[in-house]
Amino acid sequence: MFTGIVEETGTVDRADWREDVLVVRISAGRCLDGLPVGGSIAVNGCCLTAVEVDARGFVCELTEETLHRTLFAERLVPGARVNLERPMSASGRFDGHIVQGHVDGIGRVVELRWLGESAEIVIAPPPELERYLVQKGSVSVDGISLTVARLDRGSFTVALIPHTLQVTNLDGIPAGAPVNLEADVIAKYVERLLAARLDASPR
Repeated sequence: MFTGIVEETGTVDRADWREDVLVVRISAGRCLDGLPVGGSIAVNGCCLTAVEVDARGFVCELTEETLHRTLFAERLVPGARVNLERPMSASGRFDGHIVQGHVDGIGRVVELRWLGESAEIVIAPPPELERYLVQKGSVSVDGISLTVARLDRGSFTVALIPHTLQVTNLDGIPAGAPVNLEADVIAKYVERLLAARLDASPR
């Protein structure tokens, strides 16, 4: 489990196909501490497995399924900055919100509005995710725990404080760029429970 509190941004060093698997090496610093081979790490909000780890970075293997469901097919190229977070330890302090690292869909940046040192980003989510978004509710955008500031038909807006802009990869993201989205898991559980209750209700 993750919290959506980005620890650092890493840089994609290379991305090469090995038969049907995309092998990606990412340079990192802080997140290498305690990261074992076979350990999980969130890369732009997607839970991946580190298959190699050394003093300067780690390697992950991505299948077609992962590429299909995430932004990686478009944005995981050499030189790209990626948000990194290690899993939360059982004794850790819980910040952000519950982020599973299971990307629900790909959103598209409509606009990044600068408001002095802070900013707002408008995102168009896939239609099937809109029902999970509520004003003042949580959403993971590229692995960042953010609060929905405004909901409009076909889009939502989140506010970015200067700190978030400094420690993540959203500071210069262009219109049209894809972002990994994960809806709040609590909303999905509530929907499932209500659906089961409605199905069991007498007609």
